[in-house]
Amino acid sequence: MGEKIGVLFIQSHDGFGADAVIHAHLMRYLDRERFEVHVACTAGDGLKPSLPLQILQRIPGLRVRPTHFMPGLRGRSLAALVNGAKLGRKFPKDFYDLRRYVKANQIRLIHSGDHPRDCVSGVLLGRLTSVKSIVHVHVKWANHYSAPAKWAVRSADAIFGISSYVTSTVANMGRPAQDIHTVLNCVDVSQWDPTTDGSGVRRELGIAPGAPLIASVSRLFSWKGQRELLQAFAVAREQLPELKLLIVGADEREAHVGSFTAELKGLAERLGVTESVVFTGGRSDIANVMAACDVFTLPSFEEPFGLVFLEAMAMRRPVVALNNGGTPEVVEHGKSGLLSAPYDMHGRRRGGCLREDFVELTFVGGACGEG
Repeated sequence: MGEKIGVLFIQSHDGFGADAVIHAHLMRYLDRERFEVHVACTAGDGLKPSLPLQILQRIPGLRVRPTHFMPGLRGRSLAALVNGAKLGRKFPKDFYDLRRYVKANQIRLIHSGDHPRDCVSGVLLGRLTSVKSIVHVHVKWANHYSAPAKWAVRSADAIFGISSYVTSTVANMGRPAQDIHTVLNCVDVSQWDPTTDGSGVRRELGIAPGAPLIASVSRLFSWKGQRELLQAFAVAREQLPELKLLIVGADEREAHVGSFTAELKGLAERLGVTESVVFTGGRSDIANVMAACDVFTLPSFEEPFGLVFLEAMAMRRPVVALNNGGTPEVVEHGKSGLLSAPYDMHGRRRGGCLREDFVELTFVGGACGEG
């Protein structure tokens, strides 16, 4: 076998969302017989290691280089900005040393996500070292993204899109189609056991063992469709009064002014379904939540992919979702779930678009929990 291909991943931001999970899967499962895998990972605030650093250091065979990147500015307190400015002084030397690291380790490919600091760092580092760069795009690409991020997507040697839908949005922004490659997301099914007992979650939340239960797991903001979900749920309860709904997730801080959870609770009260809806906030035991429910739904509008749909399927739960964005590439209508049209005849987003599907899956769902 020839010389191994050196790959350097860039993880510059402190969060660890779905995109970081996918990149961590790549770092873990790239064939070590063919690839030597490295990651330049944000070091943290100087007081403790960053969350990504703690997670990535546990991956076998991954060479982790703690790195100080330029600090982010959005949504930070004054104290955090002051501390970030202190850490930012370390960035020029760290970035220069990272350039030397690329050359010393014969890196041939630099992989970054679409966060501005990630992709700009990755593409710029590639330019400075004459190494090929890839930007992995996890969102619908559009004009409103920052100029630095758009520069990186234009300038990278290649683009990965997480669905054909995402790939098409990058192409529509002018990137030649031959430079863009669709690489579908995945889950590690060994981490999702469909025999998990969800009765503990039901007891905790006061839901009877035999009550038909729908669950939705996502950050809470308008594009994820929780308003429409509540409206559809209210209609479905007219045919199935014992139906219950779990809304799992915390507010997306950057998407709303004020509490979106409070807005949703107010809507539930106006719809008369407060007693049948449980808002759990953010939870880490998502497998247990999936095990507790009969049907999973996320009526997210133009979802780029929908990793949570794969997680529901790994738990053998049927899915109800919208037939747009990247969702149809994940959920096969009539087989792994049901897809509903996102618009009514007037071209508006449909508030009750899921009601028939909810009822069908809950009644016919004799399939529920098996499919």
